[in-house]
This record gives sequence, structure tokens and C-alpha cells, in this order.
Amino acid sequence: MSARPSAPVALTIAGSDSSGGAGIQADLKTFCAFGVYGASVVTALTAQNTQRVGAIEAVAPQFVAAQLEAVLSDLDVAAIKTGMLANAAIVDVVARRLRAGPPRPLIVDPVMVASSGGALLAADGFALLRVALLPLATLLTPNRPEAALLLGTREATSEEEAVAQAKALRTLGCGAVLLKGGHASGAESVDILCDGEIRRFARPRLALRHGHGSGCTLAAAIAALIAQGVGLAQAVERAKNYVWRALAEADALAVGRGRGPLDHAFAIRRGIYPPA
Repeated sequence: MSARPSAPVALTIAGSDSSGGAGIQADLKTFCAFGVYGASVVTALTAQNTQRVGAIEAVAPQFVAAQLEAVLSDLDVAAIKTGMLANAAIVDVVARRLRAGPPRPLIVDPVMVASSGGALLAADGFALLRVALLPLATLLTPNRPEAALLLGTREATSEEEAVAQAKALRTLGCGAVLLKGGHASGAESVDILCDGEIRRFARPRLALRHGHGSGCTLAAAIAALIAQGVGLAQAVERAKNYVWRALAEADALAVGRGRGPLDHAFAIRRGIYPPA
């Protein structure tokens, strides 16, 4: 009997969300939903729930480096996703280790501000993210407020402005940009993929109470699919489908008393594999 092929490995480098809806926890749930083995490097601990981020404790940079070395020296990591990196020292150790190679697909979710308004990346880390990590990125996945912060400009208010900002972000050195439209208005939520071409991914906008962790989940789903060898545009399409369905199920999940998480396990519970 031939050996069963091993599952691809994806690595998340991000902060912990103690309520389980975003960060490391959301990433690992998403990897599992797509049949990918998930490894993790924790950059920060948060005392967080569906209502607020109460406290943040950044992990010592040398310990982040030790976690990275432990994973990358042993596991055959097929794709990497970064989320909350907390400060410049952590951005630096992550960028240095990833530059040491070998090169792997890297999805950078530029987590800077929590949905509740709390800062998740210090100002010095923001500056270093632009110059040290973005040039290593296969794909950058900002929402409209994050795109504006990265470009030092106002938030896009139209699809045309979003396209222009996606093109401008790509000049920072990343291979491609997916500028998300969840913070915009209108009947559709439109994401713009700029990878030399411009592609438009639209879904009906859902009127929901819940949806915490949707940005983390989208980037993690893309990383999981790329780890399986799926091309970028198809990975974005399938990941967006997964997140849209998980958002549609979020109100029924109803975790917490604030803005609860989307339903990462809807596909597993419904026997849908792989999520499409």
C-alpha cells in the first residue's frame, strides 16, 4: 500500500485572540477547514473578547525568533501568513528570518488597528513593515483604512480610488495587493486584486451583527490554498467564497455579547470539503 500524501503545512505568525475569533486561533481554524496542517508563531498575547481589547503583551523578539527557527528548521512550510506583529523589533526578526530563506509564498495581513479601535502595531513597527516586510510579500491584504495608513493618504471612497491605491501599494515592493472592500458601503463588497492586472471580486454585502476576524480568516484561507498549489487569483476567489459563507453563518453562531466571530467551522459541520 502506498503511503498517504502528507498534508501541506501553512505557518501563521500573529497575535493570540483569547476569545478565539481572530489572530492565531482564527488562522488555525481556517487552515483546518481547508485540510492544511497549521503551525504557529505567537507574536503577542491579547486579553480580548467580542467587545474590546483589554490588554496586549508583546512576546520578546528573541522568543519570536526562537519560535520561527523551531518551525522553519523542521517543518516543510509551503506558505506563510503574517498578522499582528506588535512592534518594530518583532517585524525586524520576522523579516530577517524570512529573508534568510528559502523563499516561500508570504501573505501579509497588515494588522494595525483592532476593530474596537485599539492599536495593534506600534508606530515604529508600521514604518519598518513598509520597508522590511512588504518587499518580501507575495500578497498584501489591507482593508481600506489600512491601505490609507500605508500610503499616508485618505481612505478610498470609490472603487476607482481603491484601484488606484492598490496600484500604489504594489509599488512598495509586494508581488500583489488585495485591497478589501468590507469597510466600504454599497450593495456589494468589492475586493480589488492588483497583480499586474486588475481583478474584481464582488459578493452581496451582508447586513450582519457579527464578523470579527474576517480579515485574518481571508488571508489565512488564501495562504492555505496557496500551500496546496492553487494559483493566486483562484485562491482569492475560493477564499472570498469561504469567508462570505462563514459570515453568512456568523449570526447563527452568536458567540459573545459584542461583535462575535464568523463561523469558521460551517464547512466542516455541513460536510463541505474542500470549501469552495
